[in-house]
Amino acid sequence: MSTYAAAKLVAAREIKVKLRDKTFLFSTVFFLLFAVASTVLPALLSGGASTVAVADAATAARLSDAGLEVRAVADDAAAEKLVRDGSADAAVVAGPAVLAMEDSPDDVVRALSDSPPVRLLDPDAVDPFLAFAVPFALAFVFFFTSLLFGLSIAQSVTEEKQTRVVEILVSSVPTRALLAGKVAALTLLSFIQVGLIAIVALTGARLAGADRGLLHLLQPAIGWFLAFFVIGFIMLAAIWAGVGALAGRQEDLNGVSQPVQMAVMLPFFAVIFLGDNDAAMRVLSYIPFSAPVAMPVRLFNGDAAAWEPPLALLIMAVTALLLLVVGSRVYAGSLLRTNGKTSWAVAWRTKASI
Repeated sequence: MSTYAAAKLVAAREIKVKLRDKTFLFSTVFFLLFAVASTVLPALLSGGASTVAVADAATAARLSDAGLEVRAVADDAAAEKLVRDGSADAAVVAGPAVLAMEDSPDDVVRALSDSPPVRLLDPDAVDPFLAFAVPFALAFVFFFTSLLFGLSIAQSVTEEKQTRVVEILVSSVPTRALLAGKVAALTLLSFIQVGLIAIVALTGARLAGADRGLLHLLQPAIGWFLAFFVIGFIMLAAIWAGVGALAGRQEDLNGVSQPVQMAVMLPFFAVIFLGDNDAAMRVLSYIPFSAPVAMPVRLFNGDAAAWEPPLALLIMAVTALLLLVVGSRVYAGSLLRTNGKTSWAVAWRTKASI
């Protein structure tokens, strides 16, 4: 049997096992519901009546009769200030004219029979809720999907090693084919899962009545996220397999896998807590472990130039190749050591054919 045929056989076996795994099926359903909620809820939450700042008493009465919440102010300058600091959704000033930040408040315009012009104070601004929700959703999906699928690879390798099934597998399948099959299968399944999430999220945004501006921001961000996710997962997959081979039994896996877990976990918190820091996000978008989230977030916020995503993806691809070499060597050097945990140094020094 050729290496390719053996890898294909291993991949098919891994996919069949995973499709029967209740944890995998539950996580897929959970992520799809999460995607629906993250796109539909903003539309539902923004469906209430607008809060309007107005100085003219007659206009205030008309707006109040229309069911809008009115904030009385001393003058037009005070009304504009409330809109700018987020205390009011819109303001009606002399003219009359309607002021808003990034979207036209249709309910306010309808309430005024003379259909006044609308002036947007910051038409390119991203909705504050979405400015938080989109980075959190991308980071959440990448963190948990990478962690769950990565641990699945490691647990599968450790189980085969602990039960000594690996000795039978290696006698009939080359080590490199065993590793390639596992990585290919889990990469494919994780990509399908994340792809479904992306489709559901965009569909949900459309059905929820998202404006074209939001879809224009979401589509490139999610598209690049899929590309970064695939390279990022491949980058970590061989390391996860190596971690699984280092552990002698399932009880050892948590301690052995701590460095890789931190490599997945730290970018999640970095993007969440440093999302408002432009300099930090620029740096994070070029660090391979955080780029899968940081770069799409910058694209969504309109902070990244057209040449930046390809450059960051190239850096990730080079890093992925290096980590594939490291993970493959650690995997091959520790897979048949079934007498306990194996250190990284011992696995690296062990001469083994991959």
